[in-house]
Amino acid sequence: MGNRVGIVGAGYVGLTTGACLAHLGHHVTCVDNDRSKVDSYAEGEIGIAEPGLGDLVREGLAEERLGFTTRLAALDKSDVVVLCLPTPMGRDGTADLGSVEAVLRELGSVIPPDCVLVTKSTVPVGTAARLPALLGRDDVPVVSNPEFLREGHTVSDFLAPGRILIGSAPEFRDAATRVAGLYAGLDAPVLHTTAESAELAKYASNAFLAIKLSYVNTLAELCERVGADIGEVTHTMGLDDRIGTAFLTPGPGWGGSCLPKDTSELLGLAEAAGVDLPLVRDAVRVNSRQSASMVRKIRIAATGTADGSLAGARVGLLGLTFKAGTDDLRNSPALGIAAELAHQRAVLTAHDPAVSRGPDWLTTTADPYRVAEDADVVVVLTEWPQFRDLDWAAIAATTRRPVVVDTRNLLNDRILAGTGIRRIGVGS
Repeated sequence: MGNRVGIVGAGYVGLTTGACLAHLGHHVTCVDNDRSKVDSYAEGEIGIAEPGLGDLVREGLAEERLGFTTRLAALDKSDVVVLCLPTPMGRDGTADLGSVEAVLRELGSVIPPDCVLVTKSTVPVGTAARLPALLGRDDVPVVSNPEFLREGHTVSDFLAPGRILIGSAPEFRDAATRVAGLYAGLDAPVLHTTAESAELAKYASNAFLAIKLSYVNTLAELCERVGADIGEVTHTMGLDDRIGTAFLTPGPGWGGSCLPKDTSELLGLAEAAGVDLPLVRDAVRVNSRQSASMVRKIRIAATGTADGSLAGARVGLLGLTFKAGTDDLRNSPALGIAAELAHQRAVLTAHDPAVSRGPDWLTTTADPYRVAEDADVVVVLTEWPQFRDLDWAAIAATTRRPVVVDTRNLLNDRILAGTGIRRIGVGS
């Protein structure tokens, strides 16, 4: 018999956690304060572009192991309660725990004394130690269990994880063992650490990925200056198993819901502790200038000169999400570039296979070929693989200028050979 698990917060992480734990045999109740979301999920309609997640939700509902409600009181018989609440970046750059604190004030009078409280949300180091006081209870053990889920791969990452990280104070080690039991049957190493180590490991992991991405974007700039090819350079680097191939592709910058806020929180933590993290700080700085670099490429392609005006220039955009495989526009570098182009009074038409409607200042279309009509330049902003399969000869034929700025290096000479379209990539 599985555990009775409560999930507080049914966003990407909470919904995936709930559906996957139900799939593993637990009885899961997901709580969210958005009534329309809860009603939709209860009907098996998730509205999130996440492969396999809808099927798992419907499976859990059909087998009566997964339920949804707006009532925290429904968690009064839970064995484990998992916090999957948003911790956005506050005005000072650190994580805003307002949602977590608000829930804890109510949750303290709900959960039974033998329940384990788990933080799966990405929270500042030291949060697990603070939760009993915020909860108003000293009889509820707190365990840190950070998530390492990639949007577009959340289900596969949960069910086939690279590691399961569980942190706790020494007096809560039995509770940590109970949390590890939630994942019984999964083939992955289980790491037991202090709560502080677990909390910091999540920030450290994301910051390292940000550093790697900013490094390769800087290398791409160097390649353009000295006549090297970033693809050849990174291929050589990736063959060294100490480096690997992941996160070695240049692009328009990193974004999404995690890397920007997590690098900011880590820098704030380090400053408060009297530690300088210049590598992380420089990674953020490099990323902040990457958008301007891409806009410069687009201006040259559309006007023929680096200082030409984009006012009235027609720009077709392929991709708006922060990466392929998701419908998430949060902190999307693609959307940031589009906003700057709009600010410079370019006329924009965009297509993204996962986005039916963008901001009001942006014209979107379900037809990728429409973005090329009378365009001065077509720009690939998100690495959707289906963009490779477009009829690029047809696109070239409908543009004013047959040129594509490929900010993701998604296309190549083989794809564009004979189409009459010129490609401007990154790092070559």
